[in-house]
Amino acid sequence: MKKEGIILIKNGTIVRFNESLKADILIEAGKIAKIQTQIDDFEAFKVIDASGKYVFAGGIDPHVHLDLPTPAGNSSDNFESGSKAAVFGGTTTVIDFVTPFRNQNLIEALNLRKADAKNCYTDFSFHVSPIGWNEDTENQIIKCIKEEGISSFKVYMAYDIGLDDYELVKVMNAVGKQNGLVTVHAENGKVIEFLRQKSVLEGNTSPKYHALTRPVALEEEAINRAIEIAKLTDCKLYVVHVSSAKGMLRIEKAQREELPIYAETCPHYLLLDESLYNQEFKKSAKYVLSPPLRTLSDQEKLWASLSIHTIQSIGTDHCPFNLKGQKDAGIHDFTKIPNGAGGIEYRLSLLYTYGVLTGKITMNQFVGLVSTLPARIFGLGRQKGDLKIGLDADVVIWNPDTEKIISLENQHQNCDSNIYEGLKIKGVAETVLLRGELIIENEQLVSQPCGIFLKRGLGN
Repeated sequence: MKKEGIILIKNGTIVRFNESLKADILIEAGKIAKIQTQIDDFEAFKVIDASGKYVFAGGIDPHVHLDLPTPAGNSSDNFESGSKAAVFGGTTTVIDFVTPFRNQNLIEALNLRKADAKNCYTDFSFHVSPIGWNEDTENQIIKCIKEEGISSFKVYMAYDIGLDDYELVKVMNAVGKQNGLVTVHAENGKVIEFLRQKSVLEGNTSPKYHALTRPVALEEEAINRAIEIAKLTDCKLYVVHVSSAKGMLRIEKAQREELPIYAETCPHYLLLDESLYNQEFKKSAKYVLSPPLRTLSDQEKLWASLSIHTIQSIGTDHCPFNLKGQKDAGIHDFTKIPNGAGGIEYRLSLLYTYGVLTGKITMNQFVGLVSTLPARIFGLGRQKGDLKIGLDADVVIWNPDTEKIISLENQHQNCDSNIYEGLKIKGVAETVLLRGELIIENEQLVSQPCGIFLKRGLGN
């Protein structure tokens, strides 16, 4: 007798971080119920034939900025449009950010952000960002961890929300005492601001000066400073969007000392380089993001670090802004261009095409980077990030043969530009399930928004 809600995936190649095998998967009540070489389909309400395809856990993007408020207006993807693009790309969970107003209670800011995400196609969680320090900040951090299921905290070492070293050590000390995790945007913001102002005063205002005023040395220095403070406070550290070889060498030195330091990079640092700033404004402004694009040698080092597991995670830092009406505010002054670009839809396809198919990483490493390791680091490993009995049935059926060219015409993100436009990709998320519910079927959206807020544990 067929039972509604039971889905059977047959004949696929299951790929996990530590193994690959030919097996069937039975899904029941939103969970993975069985994984066996042969499962009879007499009870399954729906049977999906995955012959010739890979089957792996839904992607987890640990770094997105949906509906982000800025002086140039909110980022062009809200939670609904951005998460829709995510599921088309095989991502079923996103971790966004809570950035409070000055002196706003962290829990109040978190609750407001949850409301923003009510129409999400993916499951979601947040990193909370203390942007200062007062007598109640530590209590709010403890409450985030123990009551709200928020176990990671984002700090900035740049921008007007950046922490000074006193505030930084206070936050890391408080989070470290609770065995939480601090994620850090590591750039020396004070020196960058000096260089930016100097550049504009000298009449150097085009987008290429965005990169020239954020040199590698200021990322390397900030990474090293964050590591030393984390070491002193016994705090786990996750360095977001690492862009440079020198930055990675600092991280790898700390990892050799067996410090709990994790690294993330993004597809744009693996595939795009600083030469793209040497174009007219309407072509170069879309690449204004921070840290900026680096050199080909930096790319080579990042790929090498992926292959030896010193980079554990791929995020997108998805934060798109339209060229018209947003980025063009800086047509005469690069400091007024809102920083950010989209990519939430293409993370898996880009890493598969230019990583797996070129032999830079294995298929198992690919699954680890986009799903399993982020789940473990951010306290979701008991629920997501792997295909194991009892975990959420977040499943991607990957067609390795489908080829596409990325374009504005076929993208799902809400933006009038695309930093990956024209790149060829091979391999797509043909079918995507979230907690056992079909979201994408044969590359078509077949669901309404059904994402839920995830309370997370303390991770590794």
